[in-house]
Amino acid sequence: MRVGVEVGGTFTDLVAVDGGEIQVRKVPSTPSSPDIGVLNALDQAEVALSGVDDLVHGSTVATNALLERKGAKVAFVVTQGFRDILFLQRHDRRNIYDLRYKRPRPVVDRADCFEVAERIDAAGTVVTPLDVAAEVARLVPLLRAGGYQSVAVCLLSSYANPVHEQALSAALHEALPEMLVTASADVTREFREFERASTATLAAYVQPVIDKYLNRLETELASRGFDARFSIMQSNGGRIPAAAMRRNAISALFSGPAAGVIGAIRQAERAGTGNVITFDMGGTSTDVCLVTDGKPGISPDTELDGLPVRSPVIDIATVGAGGGSLVWIDDGGMLRVGPRSAGAEPGPACYGKGGTLPTITDAHVLRGTIRPEAFLGGTMSIDRKAAERAFEPIAQGLGLSVAEAATAALRLSVANIVRAIQLVSTEKGNDPRDYALVPYGGAGPLLAAEIAEEMQLPRVIVPPNPGVLSAYGLIASDFSKITAITRRFTVDSDAPEKVRAAYAEMEKAARADFESFGLKDGLRFECVADMRFVGQAFEVPVELTPETLSRLDATTLEDLFQAAHHRIFLHGGSRGQKIEVVGFRMTVSRPIETLPAFRERKGAGTTPPEAPIVLPDGSAGWRRCTRPRR
Repeated sequence: MRVGVEVGGTFTDLVAVDGGEIQVRKVPSTPSSPDIGVLNALDQAEVALSGVDDLVHGSTVATNALLERKGAKVAFVVTQGFRDILFLQRHDRRNIYDLRYKRPRPVVDRADCFEVAERIDAAGTVVTPLDVAAEVARLVPLLRAGGYQSVAVCLLSSYANPVHEQALSAALHEALPEMLVTASADVTREFREFERASTATLAAYVQPVIDKYLNRLETELASRGFDARFSIMQSNGGRIPAAAMRRNAISALFSGPAAGVIGAIRQAERAGTGNVITFDMGGTSTDVCLVTDGKPGISPDTELDGLPVRSPVIDIATVGAGGGSLVWIDDGGMLRVGPRSAGAEPGPACYGKGGTLPTITDAHVLRGTIRPEAFLGGTMSIDRKAAERAFEPIAQGLGLSVAEAATAALRLSVANIVRAIQLVSTEKGNDPRDYALVPYGGAGPLLAAEIAEEMQLPRVIVPPNPGVLSAYGLIASDFSKITAITRRFTVDSDAPEKVRAAYAEMEKAARADFESFGLKDGLRFECVADMRFVGQAFEVPVELTPETLSRLDATTLEDLFQAAHHRIFLHGGSRGQKIEVVGFRMTVSRPIETLPAFRERKGAGTTPPEAPIVLPDGSAGWRRCTRPRR
């Protein structure tokens, strides 16, 4: 038996596959303690944990800890002279006309930053040796007095040579066993000091939260007889054992959206297509992703709450347009949807849990696209009158009827989602009309036809049980890990051998990691080199297949870069320009044993009762409609 449990903002979803039988459950999330929602889903599905061979979990615990600023108290240890790196940040402004603009606030205060005397240059050469004993003796009393739960160590140029950082981290861990110590070189081995420092502090910030959460969950699962494989979904679309997640919790920031993309890809493959736009509309937000030939785009970094995270993620665009998104009127009298959400508690007004503010779900109830008598298979009651009361202020403010106000809110939600799809398609040189739309999540299929019509998409593929597709994606995902290192050199006759040597080093380390996971056979490797013209500020990813690596020469490396550069910028530069390799990325994956089917539904309360369709005016029955010509 395989079980996937995904914790969303409003609902916690479960998919259990036992042989050819499928069981699905959707229960309300418990934001204050997400593990309770996980256990509730297992209880309602009556899953015997002693018979489960593979349990995969995805959650928003790490994301919420950062967004709500409820992580650990972190001390930041850095090279002397670089105490302010988290506060200087980059010299840019996201809102150039905002006179009150403030930079994103780091998760540590300046008083929590400590310097140590040491220096390693960009080539990895030790300039100023580190006196580990003296620095630890000075730091330990300060760290104990500060009441810190976690320590982030980020020394200058440790991506090139982590010897000082490793020695200091090990000594601090030994002296302060009650604190978690995170070394930046264990989180990211890439250059750009601010991004690396930000990633290290964020990892240290969420690591204790993830550790505590996993400990609670694993303890409760063990008490119920579970002793098999337990994996956690990562932001890159692959899973790793829970034990490995304790060393790098930052990789799980977007595990839920990533799981949904993988589930959509698997179902699209069954429908015979690899070019899809995934459309996940849940309770809090909507996530869209462009998938070409069965592969989603992978970004080497992302941002959360304005802070950079140098960790690979599936390239997903997110907008605040979920089923629980609040509908409101701004100071200028304009209708708005999101980004605030009613969440799981109290939820939309129609849920009858005390919510009084209008949401997209309430709008669907009023328009008739949600049938109260069939909601959640008839197992959850819907209060249409409460939805009407919630929308009355909106209707009065706009001078519309309640039904018209609900329809306007849904049209605005469609416009927001279309804009998100444009971000991942047309703005990156892809024609969305070449792709099929795969809607899922609790609210995705409700708006899919309108979105497809707006964008002239030729095909909509609605998978079975779309409301729990993210949970299915968990058990349909491969084991995977993406590593990256910085190595800088110009492309010349010696470059091919340097490239092969770098990948050989990375492959050796990756095989050791997977062997520690108990997964040493059937590994697959994908290689990407980050390259640029000398003088450029940012690099271009260049894919290198095993066949290409074996016969690689300087001319081939240059040709591959020119082609990749041309695809993005529509020019490849002149042949006389110098090119440099900046870094290397390697994706190591181990496919799952067999892909579980996802066709049947099993269990009580999953079949909607027979009932007439109720129209927005309260009448029942069918009405002939004519589609207006554009």
